[in-house]
Amino acid sequence: MARLNLVLALLLIISGLYLVRISYESRRLFAEIEHEHGAERQLESDRRRLEAERQAHATHLRVERAAREKLAMRAATPANTTYVADPGLVAAPPNAPIASLAQGGELR
Repeated sequence: MARLNLVLALLLIISGLYLVRISYESRRLFAEIEHEHGAERQLESDRRRLEAERQAHATHLRVERAAREKLAMRAATPANTTYVADPGLVAAPPNAPIASLAQGGELR
């Protein structure tokens, strides 16, 4: 009978230690999950901020200003536009069939 009591007491102590270990592990994992949720919220906040910055940088006014300042570009006007004509093109009436544009059996 004393042996049975000793074995039961030993099993009780082991199960108690196991319960403490499991409780500690559970709390540790819960704290880790909460930490990761905080990191997730921070990353989501950063993503929203970066998305807003990206949209601000892609505005037409900013692109136009960068083109003028950094690339020294200017708007196209008739005064600064050069038109080049291809001397090899055959002038045809606007509603002429494509076959009438053929020269020597080849379409251009």
